[in-house]
Amino acid sequence: MTLRKPTLAVVGATGAVGAVMLQILSQHADVWGDIRLVASPRSAGRKLAVRGVETEVVALSEEALAGTDVALFLAPEEVAAHWAPVAAAGGCVVVDTSPAFRDDPDVPLAVPEINPHCVRSRPRGIVACPGDTTLALIVAVGALHAEFGVCELVVSAYQAASGAGRGGVEALRSQLARVAGAGAGSGAGAAPGAGPAAVAGLGTTPGDVRRAVGDDTGPFPAPLALNVVPWSGSLREGGWSSEELRVRDEVRKVLDLPGLPVAATCVRVPVVTAHSVSVHARFEREVTVARAHEILATSPGVVLYDDPAAGDFPTPADVVGTDPTWVGRVRRSLDDPRALELFVCGDNLRKGAALNAAQVAEAIAAELSVD
Repeated sequence: MTLRKPTLAVVGATGAVGAVMLQILSQHADVWGDIRLVASPRSAGRKLAVRGVETEVVALSEEALAGTDVALFLAPEEVAAHWAPVAAAGGCVVVDTSPAFRDDPDVPLAVPEINPHCVRSRPRGIVACPGDTTLALIVAVGALHAEFGVCELVVSAYQAASGAGRGGVEALRSQLARVAGAGAGSGAGAAPGAGPAAVAGLGTTPGDVRRAVGDDTGPFPAPLALNVVPWSGSLREGGWSSEELRVRDEVRKVLDLPGLPVAATCVRVPVVTAHSVSVHARFEREVTVARAHEILATSPGVVLYDDPAAGDFPTPADVVGTDPTWVGRVRRSLDDPRALELFVCGDNLRKGAALNAAQVAEAIAAELSVD
């Protein structure tokens, strides 16, 4: 038996998730042979550092994918839908972070902490990763499910601007600059005798934030600065958004519970990176906070941070840039001894995208390394 290091292609290397992926590849154990950085033709020729080596980005093509063993697709859905089957047809195993194949029954939806076995069964040569909101909550919920058996989920997701891509972050930063400028003369620095509106600043009268932001809402349907926007995705039947239905479908598939009742509400919040989720989980049997704490504290990929008396609970500003799912505010429901309430936070660019894909790819690399 000989061991070899598989060749890896990173498709979408120049994007926001791609930048995080290159960091992860440089930080994790080096299980790869050659690493090819692939992106759109307009990014070809750029040089990016991976594993301490400046590597030139090549344009996405059949030639760029030829001879690779694993391809990480960090690209938009339409790119993955076209090119992932091309890569798979050439004998490459694809790990895709887009929604393109998540609903396909012949494509496993993998979260290594929850269902690592599914990675080996890939009839189409493709393994999909859940979306960033699902990944923010599923590691914690999956650990509790293994002990108590989840039978219902109600979640409210507070999604960071970066979940909408670089355009979302740029829009939020632009809006923050506009509202800061509009309120520069208000508050503590207002002139003596200034009226109530000037003293109070923006966010005190209907429409004042919208007027300050103007049409610069970016990918969001309303201003995100000094605001929350209860919408993410596109409209579906019954008033649900595509993002909310996606969370439902993905949770069911990862947990292998096709009939699990799941209700999700997705809200954009003025946070740059790291999603938060409020979770109401009902189980098949009675639960205790003490046992839930034991499970969460010992589960891979989870950090329990739950001492409200000391001010210890996760927030996006504290968990951004870290790998785990952070869990706090664990409470047993006041009205149901079989239900828990909890609050989780996770970096949507790390575990929510790049890290999960890297973990899946590393599992495949271990399989392919043995000739």
